[in-house]
Amino acid sequence: MSTERDAEHGTIDRRERGLEVLFRVTLVLKGADGVLELLGGVLLLFLTPARMNAVVVFLTQHELGEDPNDPVSNWIVHFGHTLTGSATLFGAVYLLLHGVVKVVLVWAVLKEQLWAYPWMIGFLVVFIGWQTWELARHFSWGLLGLTVFDLLIVALTVHEYRVQRRLRAARRAEATAGEPAAG
Repeated sequence: MSTERDAEHGTIDRRERGLEVLFRVTLVLKGADGVLELLGGVLLLFLTPARMNAVVVFLTQHELGEDPNDPVSNWIVHFGHTLTGSATLFGAVYLLLHGVVKVVLVWAVLKEQLWAYPWMIGFLVVFIGWQTWELARHFSWGLLGLTVFDLLIVALTVHEYRVQRRLRAARRAEATAGEPAAG
């Protein structure tokens, strides 16, 4: 991306390069999150609630042995006990669909596919809306952090979309300027 911008404007300023790097880093993190969601969805498909509960107990037993009042470990164990088959299936489908959409959109945006930018923005805006509603119902620092991160990605994606459209318009203008006049 930078080489196209460098060629277009001679050189780009440090702020623009910083925004580009930040954009790419946030996209890679969002893509990695999508891959983790895919893995989680696959695991949920193949693990029964009883098996997942056993995994939860195994993963938290050391921490709870040291501190039986550990709030995170106790919450995880409580969550493991409440899993049902339908909840597990819903979680698997949600994670798989959400993960696929994220991975595809991140890949397409990193490949500078112009169609993907508005889809990425729309996808994130829908989830920001849902996250905001959830924050209003049950505040969570983690969800607040995720919402702020998604807002940053939206702002950077809007900026990058404008840059890509400007670069393409400049290339089209260059291409038409080099063509002989019809007549």
